[in-house]
This record gives sequence, structure tokens and C-alpha cells, in this order.
Amino acid sequence: MNFKKILVLLGVMIVIGAILAACGATPTAAPTTAATEAPVAPIPDTPYLAEWQGSGHADVASEPFRHWDDATENPEGVPTSCAKCHSSDGYQDFLGVDGSEAGKVDAAVPADHAQGIQCVACHNAGTISKTTVMFPSGVEVTAGDDVRCMECHQGRESKVSIDAAIAKFGEDVDPDAVPTPFKDDQGKDVTLGFKNVHYYAAAATLYGSEVMGGYQYDGMSYDAKNDHVEGYNTCSGCHDPHTLEVKVEQCAFCHEDVATAEDLKNIRMISSANDYDGDGSVDEGMFYEIESLQAALLTEIQTYATATAGAEINYDAATYPYFMGADGKNYPNWTPRLLKAAYNYQVSLKDPGAYAHGNKYIVQLLVDSIADLGGDTSKLAREDAGHFAGNTEAFRHWDGEEEGNGTVPFGCVKCHTATGLPTYIKDGGTTVVTSNGSTAITGLSPMPASNGFACSTCHNEEAWPERYAVASVTFPSGKTVSYGGKDADGKFLADDSNLCLQCHQGRESTTSMNNSLRGKELDVVDPGVRFKNIHYFAAGATVFGGEVLGAYQYEGKEYAGVNLHAGENGEAKANKCADCHDVHALEPKTESCETCHGTADPTTIRESDVDYDGDGDVTEGIKGELDTLTEALYTAMQTYSTANGGEISYNSVTYPYFFDVDGKGYATWTPRLVKAAFNYQYVQKDTGAFVHNPKYVIQILIDSIEDLGGDVSTYTRP
Repeated sequence: MNFKKILVLLGVMIVIGAILAACGATPTAAPTTAATEAPVAPIPDTPYLAEWQGSGHADVASEPFRHWDDATENPEGVPTSCAKCHSSDGYQDFLGVDGSEAGKVDAAVPADHAQGIQCVACHNAGTISKTTVMFPSGVEVTAGDDVRCMECHQGRESKVSIDAAIAKFGEDVDPDAVPTPFKDDQGKDVTLGFKNVHYYAAAATLYGSEVMGGYQYDGMSYDAKNDHVEGYNTCSGCHDPHTLEVKVEQCAFCHEDVATAEDLKNIRMISSANDYDGDGSVDEGMFYEIESLQAALLTEIQTYATATAGAEINYDAATYPYFMGADGKNYPNWTPRLLKAAYNYQVSLKDPGAYAHGNKYIVQLLVDSIADLGGDTSKLAREDAGHFAGNTEAFRHWDGEEEGNGTVPFGCVKCHTATGLPTYIKDGGTTVVTSNGSTAITGLSPMPASNGFACSTCHNEEAWPERYAVASVTFPSGKTVSYGGKDADGKFLADDSNLCLQCHQGRESTTSMNNSLRGKELDVVDPGVRFKNIHYFAAGATVFGGEVLGAYQYEGKEYAGVNLHAGENGEAKANKCADCHDVHALEPKTESCETCHGTADPTTIRESDVDYDGDGDVTEGIKGELDTLTEALYTAMQTYSTANGGEISYNSVTYPYFFDVDGKGYATWTPRLVKAAFNYQYVQKDTGAFVHNPKYVIQILIDSIEDLGGDVSTYTRP
């Protein structure tokens, strides 16, 4: 036995002795005589005993520990299916520290042994080395000391078990019909009934879609683990492990007006910009957003139960089995659709701290349940603004074994993880163009996938709440610019908008395109020619236009540089990102447009009577001009493709975007066609291009049409 194990066993013996002392027991001493009597060594005080005694874990008179006291109903006491979490003996049995097989409870625990969750349940040789926990969905999570908490605070059901219960009735079961009961191999009746997630499933809420504790509807995406902020994203980071109380005084470090646990219900992070429950308020705490959605879901459950399932349903949170019929007995008419929604309703209620553990995951479950029952969700919101939408493709792309098993590759971490950008800035990362035309990022390594950005993605924790200072940004073309301009010595100056440019710059450029096409014949189909994707929301490249060569700029043509808008005093200037966008909600400040343009709809704005697209309409917004030219470019691409033996089509939401007639990725590329396709994709992927730099975009569209042989005689190039 090694030294570490000896220390652990000694510690356990001390703890057990202290517990016995606290309960009035006295260790047996060896017989002595008056002549040889020696003092008995004092039993040491038990650390945190007083804190533990006031906690729910020590409340031995409560239902979680007294439920099995009736020997007639429960002759064996606490059954093996319950003993792990409702007795210290059962938890140690599960861990295998009693000498039994680890990972299961071998024997029921006598009811009089259910004396709360004692010190020895968590402080023993099994928990000190425990690093993983298996959830009911079959997903195993690796974590630190929290795994001892998560073994019990994980619930007892999941999407997997709900689907399995429904699947027993066949692949083609009607979601809106009560399945016909049948007998299993043992002759027992099989009916569809309610499945209870159980109580305080905080870990299931915290880990969200990773462990599938809620019923996640097929085709929908959900938030992953709620990381909050460093130091407060674990069980013991937010809860005292002995009293179990929330560390409210530490919440107050960042959250104003928090003095009690009740005040936590009023917290709403600045990233929670949407009106999730549709009541018109975006100031109320997330607890109240969820509360409203719960009420709305219960209404839909009751409407559906009566109208479709054919029986009235009622809910009692304190009485098993919770969902009752009109007669007060167990609800009888479960359909698959009703079961899914009712399960999610219960998931949201049985974790009373869900609004803190994983509020966005719960919001998504509730909204999707309402929608699946046929409820009106037109005023509801199920996800956040892009930077904080942890359920979206931008952050969930790498989930699953095929995509990366939760690990984001180094080339993507800067913009697709919460910690990538600050790491890139602190470690002096750079963007470079390699000799073969590819864009490379240095100074980064693969990182775990994130549930959206965190405050610390942009705000320097070491100088809170200052944002990271970025003096300049190098674009994929190799060009370096700065929103801060230069000082008298020609040195770039830092500006907050440079933070935005770090990601909103695209991943390709004229430079990388030319490097990849060097030496190839313009109109010859070449298997070595591949489409290059600018990537998404390259707004910074559009704003700076010809200065950074973000789109494909044809040789011999001149292009507009940085877009100079109008400043507060009418002077022309390059608007900063925050001038036009809310930095957290990300939405454009369209109300600001009214000051000069008389409208809050930027799609209707134009500043020139020039008919760029040649359609005779000089009253339409500049977006209309771009839309016409974009359509004309697509037509020119199809005409050119057909002439060269292909039949190109475009799908903006499906990689690789350009397809042939067989539905496979387009492969009949010539250098001329791939340049035009690059510019077409460029316009599609910057949805605000008509505002960011309309003249630059008009130029690249007209030039692309012309290069493909299209008629540009009716167009006016800026």
C-alpha cells in the first residue's frame, strides 16, 4: 500500500471517529487497572461539522432519507436503485470502497442506515481519485471534484430513455395517439407513461446538450455546458460544499443589488438581450423569463391533453406522479408528443436553480416543447445574439466524433471559442499567408468547444473591465490596418473596433486566390482548382475595401478603399463597429439612421441618383442595386459553367455551397469561374455589405460579370 493510500485511510478513520463522537458514541478502549490506567487520546474535531449539520445532506428526518421507513412497503429498506444517493452506505457501495464492484450498488441499505449524506460518503479512497461520471444518457463526463456531486445531481432520465420508451411501440408510432398496450416477454403489461427526471438534476442542466438531460427535439440545436466565468463554473465554485448554500457574497462581486439568494432570480447577463418569453421585458431576471415560459407550456400541455389526447390533465408539483387526470389519479392518455413536453416541463421545475445552472438550455427546451404541441412561438426567442448563442453551428460544429469530438482545431479557435481570441492576443498570434495561398494562424493550439463567447473573450480580466488593446490587425491578404489610425510617428493606435476585426475579416483574399491559381489557364477546367470560401460575416474586409483586398479584385481595376460614412458633425469618417452595432446584442442601431436618412430601415437608403444596376430605378435602396447585380452575376456564372461542361448551382446553407447537376460539390472549375464564385459568395456571406461598403461591392460584382463575358453596358461602375 502506498503512502498516499495510507494517508487517505487514516483520514477516513479520523472522520468516522469524529462522526461517532458527534453522535454520542465512544470508541472502545482496552481494559485498564487503576495502576496502569493511561489517558485516552482525544478525538479530533471534525472539520466543517457545524456547516454540514445545517445542510440538506444532514437532514436525516426529511423525505429523501425517511421515504423507506415503512417496513411493510419496503422490507429491504433503501433499494439498490435509490441507495447510491439516499444513503452514505449506498454511495460507498457504488464507489466500491466497501470491497464490492464499483459502478453499481450491490445491496439494499437498511432504512435505519439512511442517516443523511455523511462525511465519509464524499471523503474516502474512492472519491479522491474519481474523475468521471456517467449520466443517464450514457454520456460520460470528465471533471474535477464535482464528479462526486454529479453522481447524484444528474437526474434519472434523459432524451435517450424517453426515445427508448416510445420506440417500444414501433418505429411508426403515431406521435398524437395513445399507443396500444402490449405484454413483454415476461408477460408484463407495457404502456406509455410519464417519466420523471427526479429532483435537483443540476448537473444535467449545467451540461445541457452534452448530456441530454432534457428532451432535445430532433433537428434542433441546444446550448452546451454553461461555463459562466472562470472560478464559478463548477459545483463548489458556486456552492459551499458543506452547507450547500450559494456563495451569494461572491456573486455580488459582479452582479449588482445581490444580497440574498432570492436576489439571484433578478440576474440577467448583458448577453441575454432577447425577450425569451415575449412579454415585452428584457430587464427581468432569467428566473422570470423561465417562469413565464413554464406557465405557457403548462397551458399548451393542458390544451393538447384535452383536445388531442382526449383527457383532462392537471399538475401537482408535490404529489407523485405529478400529472393527474380529472379524477385525481395517474394521467392515463399519454401520447409520445405529450410525454416529451411534460418531461421537459418537469425538468425545468425539478431543478430550482435551473435559471443559474443553464437558463438558455431550459429556455430552448420550453420553447421547443410549446412549438411541438402546436403553440404560438412567434413572440418567443430561444437563442441569444450570435456571439453568445452556444447552440449554433458556430460553436457546436465540432461536437461529435466525426466533427472533432468537442475539440476545435487551432485554425478555428481564435473566433470560435471563448478563450481563443484572448490567447491569440496575449501570446502574440499572427495571421499569415503561406506560399501556397493558404491563410495560417500562429500562436494557437486546439481548444475545447465553447458555449458561445464569455465576458473575458473581449474584456481583459487582469484589468477589468477594460477591453483588450489591439493596435492593428493583419488581414488574410497580408495587409495591416487599424481603426485607430496612426500617430505622428506612423505607429498604429489601438481601438476597440480592432477587436471586432480580428474575426470579422474573412479567411481568404485576392492574394490567396492569386497564389492558388498561379500558372493556370483562365478558361481551362483544372482539377487542381478548388473553390475558396471567404467564410462568414467578413464585415471588416468590406468596410476597408480595396485596402485589404478581401474580395477578388481584378488586375487593372481600381477599387474603393475604406468606406467613409458621416460622423456626428457631418465629417466623413470610417464608422467604428460600435457606432452602428450594439456591442452585445450585435443588432444594428437602425434608429440612428433616422437622424440623417429619415428612416430606420437601412435597406431603403441610397445616397446617389446613379442607376448602378441599369434597371431604371433610382429610388430603390442601395441594397436593391446590389441584389440585382448579384442575381446577374449568378446568371453569368451559370451561362459560363454550361459553356464549359458544367451546370453550377448554389446553396447558401450547405457546404461546399456550389453544386453540379448530380448534387455533388461542383468540380468543373476554371480559374475565371472560381474568381467570380468567390465574389458571389463574398456578397452572400456579408449580409450587411450594402451598408458596410456598397460601392466596393458594386465594383466587384460588375467586374466579375464582365470577366465572365457578361454584358455590363447598362451598368454604372462607381
